[in-house]
Amino acid sequence: MNKDLMRMLLIAAVLVAITAGAALIYSSQRDTAERAEAAAIAKQEENRFERSHSRSLGPATAKVTLVEFFDPECESCRAVHPVVKQLLKQYPADLRLVVRYMPLHGNSVYAAMALEAAGEQGMYWEMLERLFHYQPIWGNHHDPKPELIPVYADELGLDMGQFQSDVTRPSYRTLVEIDRADGQALGVRGTPTFFVNRRRVLRLDGPELAQMIEQELAKSDAR
Repeated sequence: MNKDLMRMLLIAAVLVAITAGAALIYSSQRDTAERAEAAAIAKQEENRFERSHSRSLGPATAKVTLVEFFDPECESCRAVHPVVKQLLKQYPADLRLVVRYMPLHGNSVYAAMALEAAGEQGMYWEMLERLFHYQPIWGNHHDPKPELIPVYADELGLDMGQFQSDVTRPSYRTLVEIDRADGQALGVRGTPTFFVNRRRVLRLDGPELAQMIEQELAKSDAR
């Protein structure tokens, strides 16, 4: 190998390293800026339990609001999901569920953005069911396969052109970061974390949730 060729290869390697380093710095700066913007937005409102973008199930007139900070990639969130659905069935007129994001794993933000993209087509809760059902595959902590998430969206019959466009929206990432900032301000450190009418649930099980819901209903009836 002659000296000129070696010199050219060395220059090319240096340029590749510089480009990669610049991209990494830009990505880090972008993430930092987005989190700072989200934190600033979060401080503008007093109510950290629910935002205008928050997804909810149940009547607006419900006496009890159950707020869940969750992570689509969290195994415990998947495990408690059937309990939450049962409570909604148990209290159809009196319980309202509000879900907030608290991303704690490598693919959590992407999964949350996929949920929002599905929500644009009216399939938020159906997509959530799919993500939890297939979580052991796509969210395997040792061998994650987030590239399968669009496959699950396609199974729902979504317009995949729209989905692929929506899933990259910066506004979705911002709302996830707003949820994260709100959760941190409320002392959320793990998922799932529940609040029943703004009272934190300390023991994570169905009976505890049901007991706190009954307590709040009794308070409402006593007024």
